[in-house]
Amino acid sequence: MAKKPPTKRTPAPVNTGRPAGLFTWVAVGLVVVVVAALVIIKVATGSSSTGATAYQATSATVVSEVSKVPASVFNTVGVKSPAVPISPPIPVKGQPALTAKTGTATLPEVFYLGAEYCPFCAAERWPTIVALSRFGTFSGLGDMISSTKPGEAYPGTPTFTFVKAHYKSKYLAFKSVEQYTNVWDNATNFYYTLQNPSKTELADFQKYDTSKYIPGMTSQQNYSIPFVSIGNRFLISGASFTPQLLAGVSRDTIAAGLSDPTNPVTAAIVATANYETAAYCVLTKNQPSTVCASPGVKAAKKALGIK
Repeated sequence: MAKKPPTKRTPAPVNTGRPAGLFTWVAVGLVVVVVAALVIIKVATGSSSTGATAYQATSATVVSEVSKVPASVFNTVGVKSPAVPISPPIPVKGQPALTAKTGTATLPEVFYLGAEYCPFCAAERWPTIVALSRFGTFSGLGDMISSTKPGEAYPGTPTFTFVKAHYKSKYLAFKSVEQYTNVWDNATNFYYTLQNPSKTELADFQKYDTSKYIPGMTSQQNYSIPFVSIGNRFLISGASFTPQLLAGVSRDTIAAGLSDPTNPVTAAIVATANYETAAYCVLTKNQPSTVCASPGVKAAKKALGIK
């Protein structure tokens, strides 16, 4: 884990992960979020575009493919992922609800914290976008790949960035922080800072992305990324499936394949998205019913013990 100044740790083997449910793939070595002390120092400084990769908007075709996965694909896949194991969201009980004001409405909030350099974040963005698109619409998604710096795990994993993204829904609020770019800063021996969490977001991250709430996590793995709080009712820490599955496959190919339930990449993304959808349905009180009562989501609910 990087500290201030960030330091490089010996990367773990590429298949190293932290058990949680079936298996959660966590950010290790250089792909670990900085410790709380560094985040606290930077939280009041705002965002920085220094060293950022030039923003490139995702094509309308790819946005349509990731946001309009056919219902038949969700229902055929269910929670089955033959190629790689999937780690579902982790339920937590008795915690204050995470909500956000959207216009005049107060909605359950889904909060994501990650970084553009991180291949584990790269993998997790796919199902997160797919699942959230069942409840609302994204705009401003950008193309991104994880770091290609020598020594990084799963270099160049194709993905998206939330840095300019907006999400509109009558059911859920989505907030995101891409804390670092995928560009290395020799001056700090770490990646350039991009965005910082608010104090409230930081507090949520520091509280829940820890061994107290994530089964199988060690104290050394606290503050792993990506981190997703689903209304403080469910948590995701680390990628739900290994980024290795996306190696050597282009963004366009992955997106186009989301209409094929027999595609192994599609199965992993859609199975994870069904799990996330089931968790979102808890927040929305099973609305919209066409989504929350669908066979694929019912299979995820059963696996998660959700009625």
